[in-house]
Amino acid sequence: MTKRYLILNDGTSFVGKSIGAESTVTGEIVMNTNLNGYQESITDPIYHNQIVAFSQPSVGNIGINRKNYESILTSAKGIVIHHSEDISTSYLKKISLDSFLTQRNIPGITDIDTRYLLKYIMKHDIAKASLVDVNDEHAFDQLNAAVLSNQQIQQVATPKPYLVPGNGKTVAILDFGLKEGIVRQLAQRDCNVIVLPFDTAYQEIIDLDPEGIILSTGPGSPHEIDDSVLTTINQLEHALPVFGMGLGHELLAMANGASVYRMKLGHHGSNHPIKKIITNQIIYANQAQDYAVDPDSIDTSKLIVTYIDLINGTVQGIRHRDYPAFSVQFSPDGSSGPTDSIDLFDEFLESITAHGR
Repeated sequence: MTKRYLILNDGTSFVGKSIGAESTVTGEIVMNTNLNGYQESITDPIYHNQIVAFSQPSVGNIGINRKNYESILTSAKGIVIHHSEDISTSYLKKISLDSFLTQRNIPGITDIDTRYLLKYIMKHDIAKASLVDVNDEHAFDQLNAAVLSNQQIQQVATPKPYLVPGNGKTVAILDFGLKEGIVRQLAQRDCNVIVLPFDTAYQEIIDLDPEGIILSTGPGSPHEIDDSVLTTINQLEHALPVFGMGLGHELLAMANGASVYRMKLGHHGSNHPIKKIITNQIIYANQAQDYAVDPDSIDTSKLIVTYIDLINGTVQGIRHRDYPAFSVQFSPDGSSGPTDSIDLFDEFLESITAHGR
């Protein structure tokens, strides 16, 4: 392994060893505190064009296998890890993490104290970082001059409709950066799934005769979505059961008049307790959150808050009072764990059955 540097936009530099592709990248840096699921995170469209730093002490110890992809195209721009392992004897393992990153042209850096890095980013509000071979003045100039794209959704969402056939209920997904864990949950329930571009017009959706609508997870800011999409979501919730998650949750809230703000410090992990308000049940779920619904902006004559994060107090779920529409900020599909909230897919299908009576 050759020497590589992680440099931050405040002028700080960390030295480590290279892993993966020998290339230089710049992007928004996010800390992921999950103890597993590194392959799912690297391939999750939520992390499109971001440098993902993993706080878990060892990454790569189960290799890469065909069952753990969240998208065909890799999304993360680079990774930062404490220690790289290649010790797996799993029959599912096909290649090592290092080989996978090289194949996908993703650079990484290892031998970094990522738990110290997490605390540093939290304290100093770091936004941008680069993985470079030389940490000279020119590298920092390029980092600070870099303008990060605000077109992440357009870059990862499907440009054309496609079908995932099934014999059960027909569900249309508006793709804002769809992760495959959502499709897997629907496939396990034998749903007939139609995946659509996020800006598909209302009448085009209705003409396909779906029984329910899913607003998918996705990367980037909800404020980059055109108002016409919010209008479509508002029309859809009047006509059909709607289930939003992640970015889809934020958009459902905005379509009902609530505002969404950028968090000073996002949360990417599954270690925050989330309370289901109606039962006081505590669940854990995978969260990849940089934005949150402002609770003070919620029109309580329309929406009910259903889940809250007990660590940072953010709204984690809402439900419409008058229509069968609900959403959650977290990922309920259970890919890479935990699976506490996969029953929300059953709840969604039950709402379709009730709506059709």
